[in-house]
Amino acid sequence: MTGSSPTQASSTRNLKRLFVLRNLLIAGGLAVLLTLHFALDVALPLGPLLMIIGLLCLLNLWTWRLVRRQRHIRDSEFFLQLTIDVMALAGVLYFTGGATNPFAWFFLIPLVITATVLSPAATWLMAALTTACYTLLLFFFLPLGDSAHMQHSKDFTQHVFGMWFGFVLSAALIAWFVVGMANTLKRRDLLLAQAREQTLRDERLVALGTLATGAAHELGTPLATMAIIAKELERAEIPEPAKRKVRILRDQVDRCKQALSIISASAGQARAESGNLVAVSDFLDQVIDEWRRQRVDPDLETSIKGGLREAVIVNEYTLHQSLINLLNNAADASAAPLLLHADWNPTRLNIDILDRGPGLHPGARSQMGSQQSSNKEYGMGLGLFLTHATVQRLGGRISLLDREDGGTCTRIQLPLAQRT
Repeated sequence: MTGSSPTQASSTRNLKRLFVLRNLLIAGGLAVLLTLHFALDVALPLGPLLMIIGLLCLLNLWTWRLVRRQRHIRDSEFFLQLTIDVMALAGVLYFTGGATNPFAWFFLIPLVITATVLSPAATWLMAALTTACYTLLLFFFLPLGDSAHMQHSKDFTQHVFGMWFGFVLSAALIAWFVVGMANTLKRRDLLLAQAREQTLRDERLVALGTLATGAAHELGTPLATMAIIAKELERAEIPEPAKRKVRILRDQVDRCKQALSIISASAGQARAESGNLVAVSDFLDQVIDEWRRQRVDPDLETSIKGGLREAVIVNEYTLHQSLINLLNNAADASAAPLLLHADWNPTRLNIDILDRGPGLHPGARSQMGSQQSSNKEYGMGLGLFLTHATVQRLGGRISLLDREDGGTCTRIQLPLAQRT
């Protein structure tokens, strides 16, 4: 199923299994009915029974069409199909002895399926539906063949009641224990999927780190040459507008050299100012000042609602770079001034970066942090990926939201450190 999501593939497989199971039940039920009526000469109302089986066949044809189209099947659709199966089974049992029919336990099949693949609420609803159908069949049914006289037997009545009680108990146990075990398996699968995703992300980060270390060695010499030429041009007799542009070029070269020093630090040369605790307000001021120094025309409005003054955060330079990268992305996308709202409580710092750009690119929210993606003309797609990895490594998270009047809200949540 090319291009389908795991959820879509799972729902289609479940529906296909239900289609196969229903075919087996239709074939088996039809064989038993015909055998009883023609071979054993048991009087049965074949008209209504064949009509119910025919309706199930039409439902299965529709189910096969859904399976062939391979579209995502919602839980409500799957539950509706199981509900139709329950009602069809109740109809067949009504015409064949009701709760006295030995196949009344078939009500457990849709209940088990619901408990395995659907939500706890759906399971309890299915348990209530099957129990209600079974209970009604105790009182409303057509006797099977010549067994009407057995209904007046006290022992047989007790036996039927015992079957009903056993079914109700089984339904409650399935709804309680099977749902619990199914949820445990789902949580385990989710944790395994998250672990695999984290492993893949770590492998990509290691590969990027190796490439970055090699690039640092390659870029050192040309950057030094560019810095020397820029200084010579500044001292030369050139027009003042040209000198301003040369200064901008030199600042950008210094920024590149600073980035290389960060790569060296990540390779083991620890920076003295990295990793210490600073007040949250000072941390935000440092990030904003550094971003304004890097931009040619910074245009940012801030709204910082201070919490506890003693609140502190780990002052990692990689975190500085991550927030600066998010500010750069917002500034590149928006012609209007950016807005930065920040507030914090004793445990968490919340930062909202608001822009008036074109809004989220399709797929940006789902791709963030899981793969490289860039909508910029000259972007390599590494910035947001590395930013997400850095924030996640520090215990935070990044969310991208569409703004009502246009633009994007980039929400960053970071845990605060505790003084010891």
